[in-house]
Amino acid sequence: QVQLVESGGGLVQAGGSLRLSCAASGSTFIINRIGWYRQAPGKQRELVALLGITGTTNYADSVKGRFTISRDNANNTVYLQMNSLKPEDTAVYYCYLLTYRQYWGQGTQVTVSS
Repeated sequence: QVQLVESGGGLVQAGGSLRLSCAASGSTFIINRIGWYRQAPGKQRELVALLGITGTTNYADSVKGRFTISRDNANNTVYLQMNSLKPEDTAVYYCYLLTYRQYWGQGTQVTVSS
């Protein structure tokens, strides 16, 4: 069993920055993919950024150039640095991990005011 603990959400003005963290713990596992999804009110959950086992990254077009995903392998922690935030980035952000199955974090709220 794997646990994901997220932190770093909050309220920020447009143009500001936030950094989300997600620490993975539990049984020994190989991380195939780890990253972030988000869900805004009334919308479907969507991919934000993913980091693959080989280090490849995948970003949503809407965040390219503004968000950066990174990983601390020693601590099984993934980060999402979010810069130049826009009101449309407002959502609950979920950490995602794929081993032999997928796991989700509890979500952290990000609110960007205009």
